Amino acid sequence: MQPVELRTERLILRDWTDADREPFAALNADHEVMAHFPAPLVRAESDAMVDRIVTSMRRRGFGLWALEVIDGPACVGFVGLNPIPFDASFTPALEVGWRLARSAWGQGYAPEAAVACVDFAFASVRRDGEDFAMAGPADERLDEIVSMTTPDNTKSRRVMEKIGLTRDPADDFDHPAMADRAPHLVRHVLYRIDRASWARRNPESPR
Repeated sequence: MQPVELRTERLILRDWTDADREPFAALNADHEVMAHFPAPLVRAESDAMVDRIVTSMRRRGFGLWALEVIDGPACVGFVGLNPIPFDASFTPALEVGWRLARSAWGQGYAPEAAVACVDFAFASVRRDGEDFAMAGPADERLDEIVSMTTPDNTKSRRVMEKIGLTRDPADDFDHPAMADRAPHLVRHVLYRIDRASWARRNPESPR
């Protein structure tokens, strides 16, 4: 399936190309970009991640889109939607997430693109058992979208708040994939937005 392309005033969220692999590998090797992940990635690990993203996007029609700046850099990272890959009290759930090169920080790209992703998800995605898929005309749409990070990741938390997600401390959890790989990153905060809250922020959008 050819993935959907999203556009905002300044950005294009699009399918990946081979030319994106080098700049994506560079940001994945940046210790500051990867400060809230277990470790920076070497080139082979970064390329394998792109392969997984592309496979997922081709299957669902959406996912972690490559982020291009109109009249600017062709790839500054990704912003998009990804099913949570582990079991937790809030799963199955669809996460909105981002990873941008440092050169793209502080310019509002992450919230601008993430809003487009959230709007797309509530308008066009359905729950499909334990997974998520493009919705047909008669399908029920999503009830909720989530995002998560470590408590100290204040930059990402600000993005979550800017796009309308809110946190209940009672939802904070221990990330099961971090226990062995990075014990100092186990604790995570969870942010959520439900359909009703999104609809209040977007009164002209279809319900």
